[in-house]
Parts: sequence; structure tokens; C-alpha cells
Amino acid sequence: MKMGGSVWRKRGVHSGTGNRIDELFNYRIPDRVPLGSLSIGLKAVNAGYSVREVLEDPEKCFQAAVWTADLYDWEPLPQYSGHTVWGAIDFGGAVRMPVGPYESSLIVTSHPVRCEGDLSTLKLPDPESAGRIPLAMAFSRLQAENGFPVFFSSRSPLTMAANICGLENFCRWMIRKPELCRELMDLALTHILNVLTYWIDTFGADRIFVWMSNPSESNQVISPGHMAAFALPYHLAYHEKLCAMGIKRFGFHLCGDQNQNLSHFVDADPWPHPSILSFGHEVPIETAAKYFPKDIILGNLDPTLLQMETPRRIYEKSCDIITRGKKSPGGFIMAPGCGIPATAPPINVFAMTRAVYDVGCYS
Repeated sequence: MKMGGSVWRKRGVHSGTGNRIDELFNYRIPDRVPLGSLSIGLKAVNAGYSVREVLEDPEKCFQAAVWTADLYDWEPLPQYSGHTVWGAIDFGGAVRMPVGPYESSLIVTSHPVRCEGDLSTLKLPDPESAGRIPLAMAFSRLQAENGFPVFFSSRSPLTMAANICGLENFCRWMIRKPELCRELMDLALTHILNVLTYWIDTFGADRIFVWMSNPSESNQVISPGHMAAFALPYHLAYHEKLCAMGIKRFGFHLCGDQNQNLSHFVDADPWPHPSILSFGHEVPIETAAKYFPKDIILGNLDPTLLQMETPRRIYEKSCDIITRGKKSPGGFIMAPGCGIPATAPPINVFAMTRAVYDVGCYS
């Protein structure tokens, strides 16, 4: 499905991630603060689909993303949900589709590693056919056909490893049997890079925008010491490989409360600058900008407000975030701090757009 006459062409969006975001990547100030969201659930409902439909049908997912972004004047960042590589299902576990109006993502029902003995039979997945990779590739082809950057999404190696064996097992093994955690992270990193190689062979490194998230590294889950000892070496190894592969654009969602992890990332300095760093509402915008002055800060309205609050309250909170975020030396993109609830009232979502119009201009 090629949308050759779409509104995206009229708005001048072709090979980049959007004019304003292109300007931020070149350390230029755009006309106003960009606005974006990677929320699949809201886009599905907005387009008249169920979340399950867009998870199972890449074309519906793409249509929903494009039209919803145009409706709310978001920057065009259509991303397929469920990630390109997903630890549990790729390695032989199982997931189920969301049910009911309030679930917006895949739910793991069976981990491929349930005990230490299962590790001996664990094998690297096929990087072209495992899990949901064929669906993600179909979505990426739609992105390429329509002049968008091709998104490649994965969890961090630690988060994927925890997804393979279950978070409870992984946290227990970090203390009692750390060698098992590192074995799982080695497998996770190898699989991520194998799938990324498939994407590069298909589209070319210059077309790909790599996106990563690391919810299991949140300080709500593990200590900053464990993050530094277990996760950080794999971030360094990952970015060394990205550089060697020719990847130029990177985005990273530091999910949840990562305040005590930030100094470790600064000291390690693993990613190229500028990159897009996305934060939840738990990390103040000023804190993110202070630690990462060379990067583009994305965030960070609390998504629960979009479900529960009034449009006026969301507008006021968004104006406050935008006013503070505009001071970020590396650039700023207004966005929710995580996915928008699927059933968030449309008027509440539009309140973010109104706030960007009213206080987001730079001149």
C-alpha cells in the first residue's frame, strides 16, 4: 500500500523522520517544538480498529499510525508494536493478544526458559522468521515504500534476557547465578544484531532508525549497581556494533524511574550524539537535559493523565513541560512519557497539540 498522494507529501516529509526532527538531528532550532507519540493502542482505536487488528495486520497498523499522526499533528514516526525482536516469543515462548478495551500490548503467557536446565536447549532463533519478525518486516516495507525512515525496534539485551526467562528468575539469578544472566544476555544481543543485519541487508543502514527500550533496567525493578554491572556492558557492546554497521540514528526509551541510572550512562557515553532519549514522567525534563545536553530529549507527560484528567489539566501540564523542555540544549520533542492508553479521550490527546501550538514556538 503506497500512499503516494497523502498529506505527508504535502507537508514535505520524504526521507527523514520529519522536517523538525531532521533539524534537531543537525542541531538546528525548528520553528516549534515537535510533537510525537509511538502509541499503538490509541492509534488503533482512533482508526476504528481493535488493538488486536493492528497487531495482526501491518497495513492496518500503518494506516492507523499515519492518519492518527496527521490528525494530532504529530511528527511522522509510525512504529510497529510488539517490537521487531521479542525475547519470549522469538525463543519459543508464547504470547497472547490483548483483550478488552484497556489492554494495549502483547502479554507473555509462557517463557521459553523456566529453570536453569532449559538454558542447555535454548537456540538462537531464525532472524527472518521467528516470532513476529515477518509482520514487523512487512510494516517496515510499508515505511520504506512511503518515504518514512525504517524503524527497527528491540528491547535492551537485559530486558530481552529477562523476557526469555521471566523477570523473577532473572532478578534471582543476578544475585545467585550471574553467569546465567550473562549467558542469556549474550544470546539476546546476538539475536538483536542478527535481526538488525536482516533489516540492513533489506533496506540499507542509512534508511534505518534504531529504537530501543529498557523497562527491566528501571530502578523500580533493579538497583543502579545491578544496571551498571549487568546491563551497561551490553549497551556498550551494542553501540559498538551499531557504529560498525553504519547506523546513524538511534532512539532510546529509558522506561520508568531511571534517575539513579543516568550518571552511569553519562560516564559510559555509549551512544552517538545527538540521539533521541525518551523519558517517563518519573525523570524530570530538566534532569534529563542536564545529564544529556548533546541529545534530543523526548517526553514526558504522564500517560495516566491522558486517560483520567480533564483537557484543561492536560493542556496546563503540557504547557509546563514544553516551556521547560524548550530549554534543553540538545533539542526537545513533546510526547507522552510512555504509550497513550487506547481508550484515552481524543480531546485529551488533542490538548497536547494545542499546548504545542500555543507555547511551543521558538520565535
